[in-house]
Amino acid sequence: MSETFVRPLMRSAVKHNGVLYLAGQVAYDRPGAPIREQTQDALAHIDRLLRENGSDRSKLLSAQVWIVDMNDYNAMNEVWNAWVDPKAPPVRACVQATLARPEYRVEIMVTAAC
Repeated sequence: MSETFVRPLMRSAVKHNGVLYLAGQVAYDRPGAPIREQTQDALAHIDRLLRENGSDRSKLLSAQVWIVDMNDYNAMNEVWNAWVDPKAPPVRACVQATLARPEYRVEIMVTAAC
């Protein structure tokens, strides 16, 4: 029996009452890469979606980060810390989880003002 991944019906971004909600972003361009590269790729997708929707990193309100292996936490966090606006960091949670596809090591979802 072959396994098929079915992409759920959803939007990448939704604006409501001055708040932008982004779907979880993964390393679409670098599946299977090490955690640092996957984190950089996911954050690049977040940057693009923020920009396309009239927002930016300085307007982040919250973030949720899922990683496959907590041993990758420090490497992911180094990339995150270099990316996030140090004057306006969001609240954030990071948990270990099994992601929808085995080649992904990190997924990041943010909420921002717009």
